[in-house]
Amino acid sequence: MKTVALAVTEGMLHFELSLAYEVFGSDLTHLVDPWYDFALHGPDAVRVGRFRLEPDHGLDRLPYADTVIVPGWADVDVDPPAELVDAVRAAHEAGARVVSLCTGAFVLAAAGLLDGRRATTHWSHTRALAERYPRVEVDPDVLYVDNGSVLTSAGKAAAMDLCLHLVRLDHGSAIANTVARRLVVPPHRAGGQAQFVTAPVPAQDDHPLTALLPWAVERLDRPLTVEDLARQARMSSRNLGRHFRAATGTTPLQWLLTQRIRRAQELLEATDDSVDAIATATGMGTATTLRRHFNRTVGVPPDTYRRTFRARSRPEGPGLGSLTPPGA
Repeated sequence: MKTVALAVTEGMLHFELSLAYEVFGSDLTHLVDPWYDFALHGPDAVRVGRFRLEPDHGLDRLPYADTVIVPGWADVDVDPPAELVDAVRAAHEAGARVVSLCTGAFVLAAAGLLDGRRATTHWSHTRALAERYPRVEVDPDVLYVDNGSVLTSAGKAAAMDLCLHLVRLDHGSAIANTVARRLVVPPHRAGGQAQFVTAPVPAQDDHPLTALLPWAVERLDRPLTVEDLARQARMSSRNLGRHFRAATGTTPLQWLLTQRIRRAQELLEATDDSVDAIATATGMGTATTLRRHFNRTVGVPPDTYRRTFRARSRPEGPGLGSLTPPGA
């Protein structure tokens, strides 16, 4: 069982804290048994906004966890408690995978864990993070950054993206997708990091793309064109392009390619199908085409990706968090 410790002190943001609890603290043993062994770590009783929390363990127990999650830090102009910073640093030195959500990156930076590393935080605080910690390579244009043993997310909803990413690393894409459906959120969103992104389906029932996108996903093995999508949506190709750009931030063809890569990733993780068979199943045509697009998008060849994520799906114990994802 993978242990997840949520570090809580006065001055935390309750949204990110609750979000992490929902993903890792819920009883999802019907999906994976065992699920995560989740606990709150903090000094005595902690008030977070209007809520009062009673931690299960003190901060001194953080180094015994496989994964340590630091929620958002409410006031980035105030230094986080030295006790918290020291405990997070000790956990990382002990081999834990350390994760910050939103402005929790300021805690990781104070602990020196982001020095020389790429990191992100809420867009409104990226400049402050970069100015205060010049050794950190702050990237304001991504939803999250995975450095293997140290991970950071952008603000609010991006914390969910990173939590689902962790589930995917530990249990594979099928389980992460199931958890996302349970939470009524997309399992992957476009946001700059090319490894694990896909555009969400628009939430409005009357949106022109609401029915089109699932229709296209069910037909990824076919050579779909923009004209095919426009015909199904009963609009012109130009009008379709405008709707796609507004809803997904990308073009119809790029969206289709992203879906094909995502499907290829799932098949590489969950099946023993050959690269040729996966190329056919994802509408790529040939293994050569799949390898070219996959390598350019994900950063590694399909075979390397398969070996990495097959290894991650097996129980590895506390050292799991030290693995570096492909292309990170």
